Amino acid sequence: MNRPARPSDSHHDRRPGTVQPQQPGVLPKPRAPRRPAGPDLLDGVGRWGATETVVGQFRFQPVRLPRDLAQVTAWMNDPVVAAFWDLAGPAELTEHHLAQQLDGDGRSVPCLGLLDGTPMSYWELYRADLDPIARHYPALPHDTGVHLLLGPPECRGRGIGPVLLRAVAQRVLTERHVTRRVVAEPDVRNIPSVRAFLRAGFQHAGDLALPGKHAALMVYDRH
Repeated sequence: MNRPARPSDSHHDRRPGTVQPQQPGVLPKPRAPRRPAGPDLLDGVGRWGATETVVGQFRFQPVRLPRDLAQVTAWMNDPVVAAFWDLAGPAELTEHHLAQQLDGDGRSVPCLGLLDGTPMSYWELYRADLDPIARHYPALPHDTGVHLLLGPPECRGRGIGPVLLRAVAQRVLTERHVTRRVVAEPDVRNIPSVRAFLRAGFQHAGDLALPGKHAALMVYDRH
């Protein structure tokens, strides 16, 4: 649904924690065993609990490997998703993308979105103020960024996205008292995504010329 930003800064050339594009036929090198997960920099996303919405009970489940790899890989290989996430391919590519966040300093947290207990979306909540994207817009301390995709095709085009985006933005502002706003940067070509953010109450604060894409800066302010 939402193509993550591609702020260019050495290894940060897509979304937070994403690998650099691989040469055709070349898979990422095997990774060393990961260190135990430490605290994230987003006030414990995994402890936020469930949110009641008009489409059902929604909650985040932080990604675990290898448990969630097959699910996320399948979604990344859906042509509709692949057009904006650029992660279509073997499971190793998705694993590397996820592992870079899981092995990082906690500034980006990949999660499954569960609706009434069923995984149906993939989210990345991240500290936009600590990400290279902060060089491209007037970032505020603790700006919280969001990337998402709706996995099952039957979840798209039914108004579920705007409902969940609004619920997540409000939950972020509730759980993260130091955060003044939630931001996102969908590709301007991804019209359904831009419309979903607008319907969720985000404001279009301008366009950003990011390395790799032209993005719409969407902002949900604390009211």
